[in-house]
Amino acid sequence: MAWQPNGENLKTLAQCLKDSLSAFNKSAQKQAEIMLNQAKASPDINNYLALIISSSEPPPVFPTTASDWHMVRCAAALMLKNSIKNNYDKIPEQSLALVKLAVPLGLQDKNSQIRSHAGTLATELINKGGIYGWPEFLPELLKMLTNESGQVTPEAQEGAMAAMAKICEDNAKMLEREHNGQRPINFLLPKLIQATRSTIPKVRAHALTAINVFTPRKSQAMLNSIDDLLQHLFALAEDPSIDVRKQVCRAFVNLVETRPDKLLPHIEGLAKYIISQQKGDDEDLATEAAEFWLTVGEHDNLWQALQPYITDIIPVLLECMVYSPEDIAILGGASDDEDEEDREEDIKPQFAKKKLTRAANGNTASDMAKNGNAFEKVASMEEDDDDLEDGEIDDDESEGDENPDEKWTLRKCSAAALDVFARDFGGPVFTAILPYLQSNLKHADWSYREAAVLALGAVADGCMDVVVPHLRELVPYLISLLDDEEPVVRQITCWTLGRYSAWAVGLTEPAEKDRYFLPMMDGILKKMLDKNKNVQEAGASAMANLEEKAGKALEPYCGPIIQQYIRCFGKYKDKNMWVLYDCVQTLAEHIGPVLARPELSSQLMPVLLDRWQKVGDESRELFPLLECLSYVAMALGDAFAPYAEPIFARCIRIIHQNLEQAMKAKTNTDLDQPDEDFLVTSLDLLSAIIQALDNDKASKLVANAQPTFFELMALCMGDQSDAVQQSAYALLGDCAKYVFEQLEPFLPNIMPVVIKRLDMETILDEEVDNSFSVINNACWSVGEIALQYKAGMAPFVPQLLSRCVDILSNPRVPGGVGENAAIALGRLGLANAELVAPHLGNFAEEFLDTMDDVDPSEEKATALRGFTEVVTRNPQAMESVLLHYFSTIANYQELTLQKPAVAELHEAFQKVINVYKQIIPGFANFLMQMEAKDLELLQKLFIL
Repeated sequence: MAWQPNGENLKTLAQCLKDSLSAFNKSAQKQAEIMLNQAKASPDINNYLALIISSSEPPPVFPTTASDWHMVRCAAALMLKNSIKNNYDKIPEQSLALVKLAVPLGLQDKNSQIRSHAGTLATELINKGGIYGWPEFLPELLKMLTNESGQVTPEAQEGAMAAMAKICEDNAKMLEREHNGQRPINFLLPKLIQATRSTIPKVRAHALTAINVFTPRKSQAMLNSIDDLLQHLFALAEDPSIDVRKQVCRAFVNLVETRPDKLLPHIEGLAKYIISQQKGDDEDLATEAAEFWLTVGEHDNLWQALQPYITDIIPVLLECMVYSPEDIAILGGASDDEDEEDREEDIKPQFAKKKLTRAANGNTASDMAKNGNAFEKVASMEEDDDDLEDGEIDDDESEGDENPDEKWTLRKCSAAALDVFARDFGGPVFTAILPYLQSNLKHADWSYREAAVLALGAVADGCMDVVVPHLRELVPYLISLLDDEEPVVRQITCWTLGRYSAWAVGLTEPAEKDRYFLPMMDGILKKMLDKNKNVQEAGASAMANLEEKAGKALEPYCGPIIQQYIRCFGKYKDKNMWVLYDCVQTLAEHIGPVLARPELSSQLMPVLLDRWQKVGDESRELFPLLECLSYVAMALGDAFAPYAEPIFARCIRIIHQNLEQAMKAKTNTDLDQPDEDFLVTSLDLLSAIIQALDNDKASKLVANAQPTFFELMALCMGDQSDAVQQSAYALLGDCAKYVFEQLEPFLPNIMPVVIKRLDMETILDEEVDNSFSVINNACWSVGEIALQYKAGMAPFVPQLLSRCVDILSNPRVPGGVGENAAIALGRLGLANAELVAPHLGNFAEEFLDTMDDVDPSEEKATALRGFTEVVTRNPQAMESVLLHYFSTIANYQELTLQKPAVAELHEAFQKVINVYKQIIPGFANFLMQMEAKDLELLQKLFIL
């Protein structure tokens, strides 16, 4: 029997939804919220919500105004969306069927907001149930948006196309994935391209929005449709709708990466078109257009095609780098705000920047992006949102802060493009901007002064050689601008000076250092205590930039630098504290052990410990603080020992608390998952402390940790976040190197976890790129464990061997990951050669090819020694690669190794040569097949 609504229940629900939105009657609002929460327990609640959403007129039992009924429907849509999102598996099939009937009705509603809500509901249903859980919907949607019957209203076509765009944004991978021999995108994409011919502007714009989900993706469907798509894009280039032209520009930007060959024949027309769009009055359209220069300029092959048009493009970029009148009204005459507390919304979410990636040369590679980029996309921080698929738009994303310096703008995009062109074309770009600089650097209007300083900074990396002759004049003037009355000018001047600090640092004459470098550094340090907080931030960012460029040259000035940092710690509000940590860690990274001098560490550590004690376990300020302390610990080495115990214990506590919270959130959807960066930064600091301290002290900290250190680490190794796993495996390898005695008893339980993570077969194709950093550190940790565990590795050798060979032979694996896999393979042979030898022929060629690219190091030496032990037990397996192997032996450079390691490796090489002398008739003649230089080296180093 079909479900029928109860009139009284419908009336009560509608009234509660209406009251829940009342801003004037708080009592009624609160009571409505209580009743709505109780109503969620009713099995029919979703039926009623679907009925309300799909009813354009209020029911007879609830007479009300049109505007009030609209608000009730919107509230019902939001409640239904949350119900689907949080309780999809508990919704009865009958209710889901009613909801699926209501959605198409909502998409045809005359009200655009209801149509949008219906599209959101459709997307949520597909997110939860999959495309094939509602197989009839996409065909129905296509019929609506293409007006197949000729009876579909323009509003319904708009609603259907908007819903399709949302579905594509949220489900790109699902649409591209094969199911029963078919991929939905193969049928869908041509229909979307056809929809760009619609007479309805919003349908055209939404169709392009959906298409642009796939233009950055190299699917076969896109490859098949590219020529048709380009024809439609060219036809739409002069579309009267600004929204359509935005999407046209975005499509060209995306195609730069995926099909540059298709754009190259049209580059002249594209250049003229993009210039015309960037010069328009709509800033959002102009920004989309400016992205084209940025993307082409960064493309390996396409940028050269723009050379004939540079003199036309550069003036447009410069014009767009001046603040708009609206921005000037917001920024001009900014007040001194150093004593004002930061608002919570001013402190943007931050993510741990340092990802510990272990390299085959034993060093730690960091992908940390330093501050100091005046045109860096603020949106780049959103890349860590793992819940969003490629092209997906976050419904909760705000339109950006009112402050133009807090969002990605036409000005920043143009400056970024100028930076890229300067690196591409060099001198001609500076020649093109020089008249602009001469006219505007001393302009009476601050907005033009600011834009000129920005332009000068933007070309620093690419045009340094041609700018250098002017710097002796420019730098003193820039230093004077640090006292400009406009904070915005002081702010950009800090950034530009930071960009040119490499020149000042490189001056060799003492008199020139005194004239240029010292005033530059002094001026930047002083701006760190400017009366305006934005200038303080810019000064701190510039100082971090200068530290990177100067490195150990800052050693004589460390005392005054640290004293200024201490003043900043006493003055800064929450927001700028983050960039101050970056200054400290960059200094620690580049001066290293110098920081351990008592006169320096005794000043710095108390202020860091003061922050450490003030910042709570749930504060996001912990991220930069823990990261900063990691660098400081590494710089201080064993001098960090007096501070290590409480810091180590707190990291353990933070990890434990966050793991517990994550477990609770899995079973209780009302709880939020903790931020992964609490785990990442705590794990990284534990790694740094273990590396920094004497092994005995580090072992004591690990042994005394409560809860048990290695149990927590193993849980982190299995965390759902790649970032957490990456740091956990880095920690595992460090423990193998420095505290192996503590680690050893736990290895029987830990090694199966490692082996499982190394299984490439369990990684989905779309996730493999994100997993490489984890696999890299896992391979590295296996190599470190093998070196220490020796024969104890025997039970795990067969599976580890299989995993490492799979990684080594996979063409998608980046070189650095393959190098760590090869080193792990080689080291397995150090104490388990008999187990590895039968399989030598499966990996010898890949191993040797990979090791050719690894720089000489202890890691490479031990891997080659282990590999050689394997070869001596199965020499016949090397037949096809033996000359390559001898070439590797001849060319190995061992200058960096300690004498015992050199002797062991040389002895192993000589041993294997002796084996082949015995089994190869005419060995000397065989060696004559080697390259002459390689044979000469072999004869020089070994007894043949």
